[in-house]
Amino acid sequence: MEDGKWIVGKVGDEFEEFISPIVADYPPERILVEGKVFIFDTTLRDGEQSLPTSLSVEQKVRIARQLAKLEVDVIEAGFPVSSPADFEAVREIGRIEGPVICGLARTVEKDIVACSKALKDAKRSRIHTFIGTSAIHAEKKLRKSEEEILNMAKSCVKLARKYCGDVEFSPEDAGRTGLDFLCRIVETAIDAGASTINIPDTVGYTLPEGFVEIIDTLFNRVPNIDKAVISVHCHNDLGMATANSLTAVRHGARQIECAVNGLGERAGNAALEEVVMAIKVRRDFMKVRTGVNTREIMRTSRLVRDICGVPVQPNKAIVGSNAFAHSSGIHQDGMLKAKKTYEIISPRLVGLKEHRMNLTSRSGGHMVKSRLLSLGYSEAEIDMESFYERFIELADKKGTVYDDDLIVLMEAQSAGDLEDIYVLEYLNVSTGTNTVPTATARISAAGETYEEAAVGDGAVDAATKAIDRIVGYDISVQDYHLDAITQGREALGRVKIVAEADGSLFTGSGASTDIVEASAMAYMDIVNKITRMRRFGRTSNGRKKKVRRRKSK
Repeated sequence: MEDGKWIVGKVGDEFEEFISPIVADYPPERILVEGKVFIFDTTLRDGEQSLPTSLSVEQKVRIARQLAKLEVDVIEAGFPVSSPADFEAVREIGRIEGPVICGLARTVEKDIVACSKALKDAKRSRIHTFIGTSAIHAEKKLRKSEEEILNMAKSCVKLARKYCGDVEFSPEDAGRTGLDFLCRIVETAIDAGASTINIPDTVGYTLPEGFVEIIDTLFNRVPNIDKAVISVHCHNDLGMATANSLTAVRHGARQIECAVNGLGERAGNAALEEVVMAIKVRRDFMKVRTGVNTREIMRTSRLVRDICGVPVQPNKAIVGSNAFAHSSGIHQDGMLKAKKTYEIISPRLVGLKEHRMNLTSRSGGHMVKSRLLSLGYSEAEIDMESFYERFIELADKKGTVYDDDLIVLMEAQSAGDLEDIYVLEYLNVSTGTNTVPTATARISAAGETYEEAAVGDGAVDAATKAIDRIVGYDISVQDYHLDAITQGREALGRVKIVAEADGSLFTGSGASTDIVEASAMAYMDIVNKITRMRRFGRTSNGRKKKVRRRKSK
């Protein structure tokens, strides 16, 4: 590196013969000049292997298709030799057009052969082979000398090259590998035919300064480094995965291995959404770009969350439910005047339609008034001095105030108008192996009691359908989220449901030690919000459905 610029040599004819499809479009010399960073997604390999249960082939294919829509450069589809299901998943994903489809293999002949067979039909394929190189891996796990490890890497990269024109090599635990040996094995792998060299911080041990030293050393000491794309694969054990990945890119790495929602072994991998958006938002500093379609980020995150069953923490960067939410009155006032005062990313860039302004007791009068105006009220109708007092009183009681609450506050003649109309008095659900889930619900409203039964795809589905039969509303569930509030076998669970009705979105929540009961409570919360909106709302465009209700005996 000289005066901040990388010195790169011309790609030789020998290298041109075996470079990967990606590198054919972007040889190392052009990558460094144009600033193209490849996004290598390992959600289906490193991410999947960290889950309590394995994903099915169908589930993996669904995620892979969405990753293709996200326009990642490489999908690491699995570890073909590990199981017949993983082999089949790699083969099926290999038929997806767009990204390079990659299979993982140890530096073992049967692994390489399995990878080649699984990727046989892929239009763009890569074999990724690895071996541990740190002293602790060599001595305790492999029980081999450095020379033996070098020979294994060399022979397996050469073998992989016979089957596939695109080979990636990883010295596992590079973050704790001696620099002299790391340089030797990287040079050996490139000479053997690897066109991508991945430097993994396998155990999340390094800090940015230390990781940069590794990357700089490789660029300065490995003579054939210009013949390969340098990749990084960072784990988050010390919370440094994103920082290490981005710092490495600043020093010449041109591929980031990452996973959606930061899934991966232990504390996870660098989060795809974080590295991609950091590069996009701070291109002035990073001086590079990716080819990712960022508007598919939120859709991809939610699909992975739902299929993998791993919740996304609310304050998670980019994809957390609070990532674009504002509750502070000072922040909300700033956002009303100029969104950039408190938001560096437009939610539309990641696939969201709008910001979310949470109305709480911390919200200022300007925000409350703005929301009332958006609901159709005029300046003349709003007496903010008296209304704001009632708003704060309700906010202290409820925590979060929704649009339907605001309408009721404006239109209600008494406090009783804020009470629930429908009350769930009884719920019985029958489900089990080889049985059809059935639910019976009893609901009281205006002094009358109604009872209905329904079947569904599961216990929660059956319960909500029984409720639908009673209230007669056309409700479409858009999102369902479950969190454990307490610990232990009798943990209290909180269910949050987002549903659409009458052209509006409603959020309901419920808590119970029984998941089905919590779900029914959340659904009833939505039912009552819709009821209040229909009773008082000026903008409601739905008509109440006439449904024959049966009184309980």
